[in-house]
Amino acid sequence: SKHTTDLKTALEDSQNQIYFDASVPLERPKMILQALEAGKHIYAEKPLAMQAQIALELALAAQSKNLKHGLVQNMLFQAGPRKLEQLVKSGFFGRILSARIDFGYWVFEGDWQSAQRPSWNYRLEDGGGVVTDMFPHWNGLLEMLFGRVQAVSTLAQTHIPQRFDEHQQPYTATADDTSYSLLELEGGIVVQISASWAARVYRDDVLNIQIDGTHGSAVAGYQSCKVQHRVNTPRSSAVFSSSPPQDSWQDLPALLENPDPFKSQWEHFVRAVVTGTPFPWDFFAAARGMQLAENALQSSLERRWITTNLEHDSSKNSPPRSSKT
Repeated sequence: SKHTTDLKTALEDSQNQIYFDASVPLERPKMILQALEAGKHIYAEKPLAMQAQIALELALAAQSKNLKHGLVQNMLFQAGPRKLEQLVKSGFFGRILSARIDFGYWVFEGDWQSAQRPSWNYRLEDGGGVVTDMFPHWNGLLEMLFGRVQAVSTLAQTHIPQRFDEHQQPYTATADDTSYSLLELEGGIVVQISASWAARVYRDDVLNIQIDGTHGSAVAGYQSCKVQHRVNTPRSSAVFSSSPPQDSWQDLPALLENPDPFKSQWEHFVRAVVTGTPFPWDFFAAARGMQLAENALQSSLERRWITTNLEHDSSKNSPPRSSKT
């Protein structure tokens, strides 16, 4: 297949219409600006930039050139979140009260076991940190399921202060590896999120999302989804029960179509480029996600609630909750 390691040559080739950026976050804005100057449509990994303002400037630059721009949002294309979206749209939950999201796994320190993530993920000076890595995901997921975030309170921690790099050399971890967050959304919905690269998994999946509503509840991972409606909710109390609570939950059937989430979203973006149709997860959505990450880090630093100020918005750039491939 045709390939090159020369970015300049690739950008000068008129047959190359789309540029996909998966560089390290600190280099991404520079690379994207080069591609925009070359007139390429842009599809990028997240975070789009380490500052929301820079992400917004990239969005405005792409918009001014009438070029398509999109951000990787693989979590939204997983079977579990898609089932949750269907439940929300159907009214299954009644009035939604709250949600809890638990995400993470143990990333080895790199000494006696090689780490599953690159060392730059744990260096703030290189653009690392679980907050900047995951909050763009959370913002997209929350907007799809519930609506906009209005306020956030976060405690970001570095639980493992020393790790070992790809050459087994010790280094100081300067970026957060764990975050504990409480968010208030439109309509009074309260969301608790914990994300950690320093927690061992004792649940069905590395991702667990629970939504509770007046008429029903649901729990989903990346693939599966279980529900409990009010008609089969058991009478619980604080005393010991001989029947495990999980017994009264029911599995939702598998989706008729469950494509690879990365392949699915890529096809969605290519289709938007070819047909000229909107792509909802664009750079404006990326700026909102990065602004939420900034709000979370500010909250942790100042030990207070931060009211979100998502000014990076317009009606045509706001993703509909029911968007699908």
